[in-house]
Formats: sequence, C-alpha cells, structure tokens
Amino acid sequence: MSEFPRVRPRRLRATPALRRLTAETRLHPADLVLPMFVREGIDEPVEISSMPGVMHHSLSSLPRAVEEAAAAGVGGVMLFGVPLEKDAIGSGATDPDGILNVATRVAVDAAQGALVVQTDLCLDEFTDHGHCGVLAADGSVDNDSTLERYDEMAVVQAEAGSQLIGMSGMMDGQIGSARDALDDAGHSNTALLAYSAKYASAFYGPFREAVQSTLVGDRRTYQLDAANGREGLREVDLDIAEGADIVMVKPAMSYLDVLAETAATSTVPVWAYQISGEYAMIQAAAANGWIDLDAASYESVLSIKRAGADAILTYWATELATRLQKGLIR
Repeated sequence: MSEFPRVRPRRLRATPALRRLTAETRLHPADLVLPMFVREGIDEPVEISSMPGVMHHSLSSLPRAVEEAAAAGVGGVMLFGVPLEKDAIGSGATDPDGILNVATRVAVDAAQGALVVQTDLCLDEFTDHGHCGVLAADGSVDNDSTLERYDEMAVVQAEAGSQLIGMSGMMDGQIGSARDALDDAGHSNTALLAYSAKYASAFYGPFREAVQSTLVGDRRTYQLDAANGREGLREVDLDIAEGADIVMVKPAMSYLDVLAETAATSTVPVWAYQISGEYAMIQAAAANGWIDLDAASYESVLSIKRAGADAILTYWATELATRLQKGLIR
C-alpha cells in the first residue's frame, strides 16, 4: 500500500474547469436585486459620498439605470424615494405624485417587463422625525396607527405599478394588514416581501445619508436585537402565517446564521439584503488597496447565496451581473 494519501480533495480544485464543474453554489444575474434611490429636486445623478458608485438618481437618469440593470440580467430593482419635504406622518408616501410613486411608473415603463420593479414600503424616508411610523404623544412609534399608513402606502404603490412591495418597517401585523388592504383594493396579485428578520444594526450608517434621514435616536423598539437569533425565526414564521410571499433577513453579513436557519425551514422564498455598511466597508478597503474589489464583492455575495438566500439585494447587482454574463468571474 502506498504511503501517500489516496483521498486527495485537491484533485477537484486543480483547474478552473474542474472548480467550475464541482462548484456547490452558483450565482446567476437573476439572483440579484438592485436597490435604487430616486431623489426629488435634482436633474442629474449625484453620488452618495458614503457609498462610492451608488447614486441618487433623478427621474431623468432613472430609466437608463433600469435599462442597464435589465440588460445585465438583474432580477429586479428596489426603489427608495427621497422627497424634498417631510412631515410627521410622511404624507409624501401616499401622494400618487410623490417621488417614489412617480419613480415607480417611470421604472415600470423603462423595464418593459424585463425585470421586477419593487418598492420599499416604510415611512422613514418621508417623516421629519425619521422613524418608520407615526409617533404617539409620548414619542414612541404607534404600531397600529402606523399600520393604517402602511395600508394606504401599499395600495398607492400597487396602483403606481409596483409588482412586489417590500414591507420594511417592522411593525407587528404589517403583512396581514397590507395583504387585506391590497386584496380589498383589487390588487390581489401584488406580492409582499416581508423584511421579517430585520435587525437594529450599526451597518445601516451610509443608508441614512442615502435617504437623507433626520432620525434622532434609534429604532431598537421595533427592529430586532442583534443578540437574538430565535426571535428572527419567530418573526419569519409570523410573516409567513400572515401571507408573506417572500421573507428576508437584513443585514446579511452578520446574520448568516439566521439566514441559514430561515432557508432550512421556510416554505416561501428567502432573500437577504447586503446593506449599505457592508458595501461601504468593502469599497473603502478596496480604495485603500487592501483588498481586490471585484474578488471581494463577488465572494461576499456568493457567501450570502451559499448561506441559503434565493435572491440578494446588493448595490453591486448590475456590475456583478455584467461580469457573470461576460464570464469574467472564475
């Protein structure tokens, strides 16, 4: 018998072709969703300083960016509106002529059915206090009054053409309430994406700039505690029971354990959001020459897919999809 090992796992790593043939996880352009910010009052794209490469789009620059994403094979775009004026109840969110709803119509026209136009449903972009809901007299977020605003938003977004509404506010009962409102308004085919396991995270920082947030304080009374994995799974189960078509874990990077457990048990598709801080950290390290941007961005998204995500929201969606299409990722 030879003194050398018979079992050599390295055999399957010997060439690019062998590695490709035996890969356990594959990333496809259609697995990717591009978050996009559309800002009122600008005529051309403006780069977000804490998220290099990510833009505040104008209504005139939005169509081309949507078309580029579609041409790259990206599965969808998730739209966020950045209004000029904000108030205590986020009135702009339910104005059919508000920035998000106008942008939705523009994106639907540009996409021509080649990708799914999705909209974020939350009040934080539209409220002057920066919270995700209506405030009670004592300054706390009033869950049930907020649900009424969410229901109105859901219907307006569906009427603007959103095919999938991202319920990101983390109010108790939001999925069931929005589902009833949509069905009653004749939008039973509009799908709901539940931001089910959405954690209060330090990695949201750059997003605050992206939506020009005026938040003072934090959102720990309604977003999940970073210490709690089982609680995230409970939220997933509740949202599925209320009628969620898709559930999501957010952020992705620090919560891959929650993502993997969710994917192992969920009866509906499971998505994950690679958030602004995750993106910004890699961009910053690459800008300093410490890591390779192309390799690190791909590896980071692939890890989310490997953990069980059926689709990933990532600010690199168009770039990654383009490289995948051209066979530039090995």
